[in-house]
Amino acid sequence: MRLHSGAWWLWALGLATAAGRTTNPLVLGLVLAVAGLVVVTCRANTPWSGTYGVFLKFGLMVIALRVLLHVFLGGTAGPTTLFTLPQVPLPTWARGIRIGGPVTAEGLVFALYQGLLLATILSCVGAANALANPKRLLRSLPAALYEVSVAVVVALTVAPQLVASARSVRKARQLRGDTARGARAIRTMLVPVLEDALDRSLVLAASMDARGYGRTAGISTRDRLLTGTLVLAGLFGFCIGTYGLLADVCVGWPLLAIGGVLAVAGLRVGARRVPRTRYRPDRWTFRAVGVACSGMIAAAALVFSGDPALSPSTVPLQAPELPVVPALAVLLALLPVVIVREA
Repeated sequence: MRLHSGAWWLWALGLATAAGRTTNPLVLGLVLAVAGLVVVTCRANTPWSGTYGVFLKFGLMVIALRVLLHVFLGGTAGPTTLFTLPQVPLPTWARGIRIGGPVTAEGLVFALYQGLLLATILSCVGAANALANPKRLLRSLPAALYEVSVAVVVALTVAPQLVASARSVRKARQLRGDTARGARAIRTMLVPVLEDALDRSLVLAASMDARGYGRTAGISTRDRLLTGTLVLAGLFGFCIGTYGLLADVCVGWPLLAIGGVLAVAGLRVGARRVPRTRYRPDRWTFRAVGVACSGMIAAAALVFSGDPALSPSTVPLQAPELPVVPALAVLLALLPVVIVREA
């Protein structure tokens, strides 16, 4: 069943927001499991359906890089020293920075938690890329964002095109009898894969331009200034409101609401610049709303949860505990599996 592409992105962004509110490896592992199960169950047979595995590999690289940076550059200290590296002496103006030195278990666990957090967020973005059709998502965006959205969609298709190009190049090499693996295979595949992926993205951009994407109609200078002022004021309200929420300031929610109203008004006024028609537009059905809400509920549960188990202590080092309510909220994000099977 084809759902609205925006529903998949809202679901994935909700999971990513939930992952960003915790460093508990049990909760992060649960988010990874939920995202993986939904991708395996709900993805269609498309060129970009295999991008989730690529994002998982990037996540593993992020974890390894975060741990290596902690080992060589230091970070969170602790009483349990595992080993000591030779320390490079630095000048006095570089106080607070060190290269080498003692590596503690507490700091290593903290770096592992941070790397797992980043990897989980990457996996949620990969799930959205694997499930949502970027071309159909462009058709659903507000007309005022059409010019920007064309560039964004072309950029979003680079990763799926890289995966599809790598598969085609690997099959072509196997048909020619080239069975090289490892570093040599990467060297021989890198240039043709990048060239093919960029060519496909440029072809997409050219076809979109030929169909009139991003064409604007003439409007008065007053309307253009009004649109820009409303959108900028809305974005400014979003930024200040988000900062207020993160800083636990009471004015966060009002500013966020005012910014949203101004941004919507600017988009409505700016929509007159881009006259367009839609052929078989994607509809927000009850199933699409259910998919989006399942991810948003998980995000809201972790954002407003004050459970201390979401941030397990590393100094002193303690075993993480699974918080019940946030875990149930993350499991609710499995709702797309039921929706797709019943469709």
